[in-house]
Amino acid sequence: MEIASRKPRSSRNWAGGTADFLLAGMVVGPLMAPFLAGSGLLGVPIVANIIYFMGRHVCPQPELGLALSPPWMMAVCMRCYGTVLGLFVTRLLYGMTKGRGFYWLHQYGWGGAIFASGLMMAYGFEYGAQMFAGWQVNQGVMTLFGLITGVGWGLLAMPILHGLRKVAAPAQ
Repeated sequence: MEIASRKPRSSRNWAGGTADFLLAGMVVGPLMAPFLAGSGLLGVPIVANIIYFMGRHVCPQPELGLALSPPWMMAVCMRCYGTVLGLFVTRLLYGMTKGRGFYWLHQYGWGGAIFASGLMMAYGFEYGAQMFAGWQVNQGVMTLFGLITGVGWGLLAMPILHGLRKVAAPAQ
């Protein structure tokens, strides 16, 4: 008969849990802010103001978010939200694959980091093209370039954050 046991406290992955908590807030917060702001319920708009405050300090163009509950807009632009979606997609992929697959970039060392950096430059490329080259604002394009950036970050960082460790083979 086997006895089930919990993992000892020392082996829990606090970095991964904290990253998941923050990612959940980044996925839900910008979407909920417009609805919270317009709710009119006592005290609820204060939560929206906190979300908008954070959005204004991390997003270069929060005024380019979607108006989900007019006149209230998302707390970040679609480029930033696309980045968050890319991170979220890679987190789901990591959960399904447990870090197994050729696409997890940490396993390639500096080459993987350089490739991930190239993907992460998509955000800056699109933003720069919009600001300095007269690229027209297109929320779909902004979302796509943000998504590429988020996927680049996620393919490199998810296995690192969630404690991918080489486990010794059990003794025979």
